[in-house]
Amino acid sequence: MLSLPDRLRLPTDRVPVTTQNFVSDILPPVVCYFATAFLVLLPRTQPIRIALWPVTAFLAVCAARSLDVSMGQPKVMYWEIDLQISMFCIVVRTLDWTVQTKPFIRTVQRSAKDLPKRNFVLDTLDLACNFRGCDWNWSRGLYVPPETRPTSSRLAFATSTLVSGLKHTFICGVIHSAVKSFSSHTFGSVNGGTIFDDSLPPHIRYLRSSIITTLCAFAVCLLLQAGYELAAVLCVLIFRQHPDQWPPSFGSPWRATSLREFWSRSWHQWLRRTFTFLGYPLLLLFGRIGGVIGTFLASGLFHHIVLLAFDPSSEMWRMLLPFGMMGVGVILERAVAGNKTGGWMGWVWTMGWLVLWGNVMADGWTRAGMLGGQPIERLVRTFDEYLHAF
Repeated sequence: MLSLPDRLRLPTDRVPVTTQNFVSDILPPVVCYFATAFLVLLPRTQPIRIALWPVTAFLAVCAARSLDVSMGQPKVMYWEIDLQISMFCIVVRTLDWTVQTKPFIRTVQRSAKDLPKRNFVLDTLDLACNFRGCDWNWSRGLYVPPETRPTSSRLAFATSTLVSGLKHTFICGVIHSAVKSFSSHTFGSVNGGTIFDDSLPPHIRYLRSSIITTLCAFAVCLLLQAGYELAAVLCVLIFRQHPDQWPPSFGSPWRATSLREFWSRSWHQWLRRTFTFLGYPLLLLFGRIGGVIGTFLASGLFHHIVLLAFDPSSEMWRMLLPFGMMGVGVILERAVAGNKTGGWMGWVWTMGWLVLWGNVMADGWTRAGMLGGQPIERLVRTFDEYLHAF
């Protein structure tokens, strides 16, 4: 039997996930997560949340560091990303909930509107899964893109969303294959490599890397939209959620005429609360400028954790620098033009800054072998095998 000090020591070796260690390692932090979500809805529970958070954080870190969800298969390392992101969000969101002195309130309860009293079970589930905070009092200032799909009928909404999700999945797969074709044996493989080809003249080298960066940005946007839309179809049809509970997640990022518009309105806002919460210490120290920089540095930290799932030797600056410079860009933009950034000049400025530092960001992804995974190709291959089984 392990001694108490041994039990409290963080694991150093990763083992393949099994039913047994799933129950013993992954389930406990998830249970603590939902328990904290429930407690933050009730008054006078902060002392309990304070006592529970260290346990939750320790269990989540242990799960992230001890289990190999990819089963040692490099081409399905995106499963490892799911584990790392989940545990990161459990630690940060439960800390956010722990420091709250007043209960969270759900402002709209569409799924429970016919019930005479507040349904704490449904509220707990919604809070745990609702990262943007739609219809919660803690998400003031959140921008939600206008709805373009039919919401009067669940079937009509699900059909429209499914078609959109499949379309985004297909286009993402095409772009992913195109990017890998630039160099299938280096950054297009699980071994990774740089997008900067030193054999080319500088202007051609950076033109090529900028094309790759732009394609990567579109692929990420499409992949995230597809995953969100397919999840929406499942929840609306199977779990009978209202279509209004799944508003659009993206605007039109490629049309943004300011960095502020791009990051606060056009790009998804799923982790807005998480990043602003982590950036709060810099807000206290340096005011609004510190808050902006802190928020983007938190995003950089998050994306660095994602890269560690692929390559534990990934250097932190490869994510902190480009995301930090996004914050610098937002501050410069406001200092120079205030809220008047727009038009074609604003679009050129926005896309130029995004592509400039996006090169550094994309290079960090490719060096870690992030493009070597094949989620779309594997999905198509599985479907093709299913067809051949008849």
